[in-house]
Amino acid sequence: MLYYESGSASHDLSALDLKNGLFEALRKLGDKKKVLAIPPDYTRLPSRAGELTEFAWLYYNDKLTDILPALGTHSPMTDQQIAHMFGNTPRNLFREHDWRNDVVTLGEVPGDFIREVSDGAVDYSWPAQVNKLLVEGGFDLILSIGQVVPHEVVGMANYNKNIFVGTGGAEGINKSHFIGAAYGMEKMMGRADTPVRKVFNYASQNFAAHLPILYIQTVVGLNKQGKLQTYGLFIGDDFEVFDKAAKLSLQVNFEMVQKPLKKVVVWLDPSEFKSTWLGNKSIYRTRMAIADGGELIVLAPALKEFGEDKEIDRLIRKYGYFGTPATLKAVEENEELRNNLGAAAHLIHGSSEGRFSVTYCPGKQEGNLSKAEIESVGFIYGDYDEMTARYNPAQLKDGFNTLSDGEEIFYISNPAIGLWAYKDRFEY
Repeated sequence: MLYYESGSASHDLSALDLKNGLFEALRKLGDKKKVLAIPPDYTRLPSRAGELTEFAWLYYNDKLTDILPALGTHSPMTDQQIAHMFGNTPRNLFREHDWRNDVVTLGEVPGDFIREVSDGAVDYSWPAQVNKLLVEGGFDLILSIGQVVPHEVVGMANYNKNIFVGTGGAEGINKSHFIGAAYGMEKMMGRADTPVRKVFNYASQNFAAHLPILYIQTVVGLNKQGKLQTYGLFIGDDFEVFDKAAKLSLQVNFEMVQKPLKKVVVWLDPSEFKSTWLGNKSIYRTRMAIADGGELIVLAPALKEFGEDKEIDRLIRKYGYFGTPATLKAVEENEELRNNLGAAAHLIHGSSEGRFSVTYCPGKQEGNLSKAEIESVGFIYGDYDEMTARYNPAQLKDGFNTLSDGEEIFYISNPAIGLWAYKDRFEY
């Protein structure tokens, strides 16, 4: 059921609009005794989920007893990040998700179903895992809060991904990521109906229907002035809430370019992007727009690691981003990768398959990745100072830019909130 909807490609929702919309939906639910909120973590700062979580706390007060950021495999949030994202929401409400230890399995999606929806790409069963707090906490309402936006693993982010990946366990996260990688990322990004989504929906319908989950979904993108704009808010408890948000997201977060891009420059905000695990969104979201033989330059001033998880970081360093055939061969030959299929999927996602070059330019602060480390995983190293002198983010606008010497580049200030494609590489 849809409890609230407001959105279009021309909407510009304020904080008050979000608060009023949320309160209207929550009033329709009636009184609740114990509420859990599951917002995204700091890597989804532009989602407005921090404000919505704070509004939920203002509405329920002491009935909102727990907040579980949907970390997935990401690093735990710091006190500073929590304060910045969630405002005055009490710090003592926040819980830390441990994706290796704090999970329970609700059920198994059968391998026959997965083989069918993935066109035979994989045929293993998939465990629907969630943080045990969802099951054991005695909640009569669970607020799943987040942003619907194009995504490399599931096609469009959020909805039940926030539950099964954000609060999921090692096996569930690993296997779901690998389904998408084996099926083909470029066949999924920007689409709401994908093999991975079908697996999540199967789990929702068959194993999680007893959980009182309400989905609170925003649609946020950059407007023509290069500023973040909130285009939609959709609140409901079934697939309709996601479907409506996904359709709007495709309108405002997706850009079809009229010609393949020869050179793309992407800026990674240092407050959000400290790893290639996250920073490779610069590759995922632009790969369908970049020309064969083209160049991607990633300005990454805070890049200090490959994986946010220590074991995943080790695996990335060992196996590198060397393309699908090399990764699948490594999976076949190495048990440690078979046991970490999420890492293997990421290695596939992070390779251009030799179609275009990827130049990473880490800042020069102590602890940042070195030239040797960048090159060891298959990327080209670029000098940050030299690159930013030529491609100065402060002077570039999103989209096409022509430099003083006539060079044309395509600039992206935040790869996490968009998807770019050339018309011959993307079909609606």
